[in-house]
Amino acid sequence: MSQAESAPAAEAGFDIDVMRVMELIPHRYPFLMVDRVASIIPNVSCIGIKNVSINEPFFAGHFPQRPVMPGVLIIESMAQTAGCLVVATLGAESEGKLVYFMTVDDARFRKPVVPGDQMKVHVSKLRNRGAVWKFRGEARVNGTLVAEATYSAMILDA
Repeated sequence: MSQAESAPAAEAGFDIDVMRVMELIPHRYPFLMVDRVASIIPNVSCIGIKNVSINEPFFAGHFPQRPVMPGVLIIESMAQTAGCLVVATLGAESEGKLVYFMTVDDARFRKPVVPGDQMKVHVSKLRNRGAVWKFRGEARVNGTLVAEATYSAMILDA
């Protein structure tokens, strides 16, 4: 049993590995943009970790001479991390539900994310009303802010 499975929903700061991430959200390779989720505080925040490898399929076409992770995939990593936070908040009955983007606001890309980087995505819940949730996300590499956005999503059955 993983640490996340044994942790009560109200316990702060528990982590989940990639196998548990795939139970929480429906994304799979090559579109799974979260390798681990750390420090989940249900209904508050969490940190998603994406280990960026030269083997990512998008690098073949997103500047083969100078590979850079596309900004939209950094935002997608924020969304998938938020999806894990939602499931940690709502519980097992929400596992595998789809999270649809509704808005992305104030997105800023400050530095490129390149192969070999470990991107830590800090997500905070701003609010939710019914199935609609709003988040603030910041992506960092070695503590340096590389991207940020505010976004909202709707949670629906798969």
